[in-house]
Amino acid sequence: MTRPVPVTADADRLWSTLEAMAALSEGGPGVTRLAYTRLERRAHELFAEWMEDAGCAVRTDCAGNTIASRPGRNEGPAVGTGSHLDSVYAGGRFDGIAGVAAAVEVARMLHQAGVETDLPLRFVAFAAEEGARFGQACCGSKLAAGLSSRAELDDRRDRDGISLAEAMAAVGLDPDAAASAPWRPADWSAFVELHIEQGSVLDDSGVDVGVVDLISGSTRLELVADGRASHTGGTPMRGRADALAAAAEAVLAAERLALDARYRGARATVGRLLVEPGSITTIPGRVTFSLDVRDVDADRQRRAVAEIMGRVRAICLRRGVGLSARPLADTSAVVLPDWVRAEVTGAAGEIGVRYRVLTSGASHDAQMINRVTPTAMIFVPSRAGLSHVPEEWTDPAKLAVGTTLLFASMLRLDARAASVAPDARLPPVLAEPVGEPS
Repeated sequence: MTRPVPVTADADRLWSTLEAMAALSEGGPGVTRLAYTRLERRAHELFAEWMEDAGCAVRTDCAGNTIASRPGRNEGPAVGTGSHLDSVYAGGRFDGIAGVAAAVEVARMLHQAGVETDLPLRFVAFAAEEGARFGQACCGSKLAAGLSSRAELDDRRDRDGISLAEAMAAVGLDPDAAASAPWRPADWSAFVELHIEQGSVLDDSGVDVGVVDLISGSTRLELVADGRASHTGGTPMRGRADALAAAAEAVLAAERLALDARYRGARATVGRLLVEPGSITTIPGRVTFSLDVRDVDADRQRRAVAEIMGRVRAICLRRGVGLSARPLADTSAVVLPDWVRAEVTGAAGEIGVRYRVLTSGASHDAQMINRVTPTAMIFVPSRAGLSHVPEEWTDPAKLAVGTTLLFASMLRLDARAASVAPDARLPPVLAEPVGEPS
């Protein structure tokens, strides 16, 4: 690799990239750009335009992930970076997009500085990372890692009853091919995802970046409480089977368990309730609600889910309310490889970026791609720790620091990959999972 003169990311250019992406949104507060919609695909098209301008060849894989490739002096496994372009409902302009903007900026820095790497580099905009629409996180990266079946694409449905497979087909993708065309590990040497922290550790401490050691697992369920709808005035309190009262008690039971010292570190959340029939004068007869349990300890995560479900069943039985449960997603925590993290921290030392090692409580595409190639993550500060809301904010100058570190890390990883004999480039263990993602 030809060693470049010192190159730093342009904060103003990063902000322009973020602004252009934020404009691709449904109406209403914040940014709403849901998985496998025309808005999301337009964001991928814009990413492709930028990457072609930066001298990359661009293609879209069967899952809708957009991959931009920059050649090196030699053929071989590539160092990659990227994140996702979809959002939650009424989310912010930084979640996922910060990592894509950083990837675009690194490509521009390389192009303008005339940097020649030994091996190819790849820049990825993942599809459908957020679970907001279908309840399944990291759809694009799971398909890339060969972790999703064709049946799952039919089973996962949005609030309008549209399946993942139908949504993919509606934007011109082939769900049959997507479920049977994972990425080849031999094509990659390492991957680094930049992301906002979505917590307050960096903002509170004033440290420049976080380098992630562990990504939390998540179990998601859809629960349905079936009671008996009836007139609110005509039905005595003791004769009711109120589905919402049962669901409300279930929400508090999940919260109490996550606060129990035995489950310290677990996080339990009910983020969605659908009450039927939804009339002021009718006792709720059915409530559909979500349950999301996260933990860095896979065994404790599953024990927490089992105990919460036991408590919820007891609540419903006592109240004369039926209960059914449908799994939406289940992934275990993943330990990211030490050696990739060491290259990132080594780069931080070289360029004077202050870092601390952090654990991620949120799921990320890197968690899935770690099954394809060794992966690292760089966190940049989130103001007040806010994310998944319109108030989400990361200072572009701080994003530029993280992007400069990403640039330096990719060059170090490229040099390392080039120094390894071709038949020894893939380590025998690509990941160190705490349990297996499923």
